Amino acid sequence: MENELKVFRAKADVTQGELADEVGVSRQTINAIERGRYDPSLELAFELARYFDCRIEELFDYDPEE
Repeated sequence: MENELKVFRAKADVTQGELADEVGVSRQTINAIERGRYDPSLELAFELARYFDCRIEELFDYDPEE
C-alpha cells in the first residue's frame, strides 16, 4: 500500500517519534509504514488521519492489484 505519511509529517513539522507518541505506537512502526514495510491496522489509519485532520484516502492509496 502506498502512503503519503512522510509528506504529511514533514508538512506538520513533526518527527517520527512525536507522531508515534501522539497515536500510541513506536517510532519504528511509523518508520515501517513510511517505508511501505508495514500496513497499519484500520484503527491506526484512522488515528493517523485524525491527527492530520484528513481522510484516510489522502494518506493511504490501496490498490488490490499490487
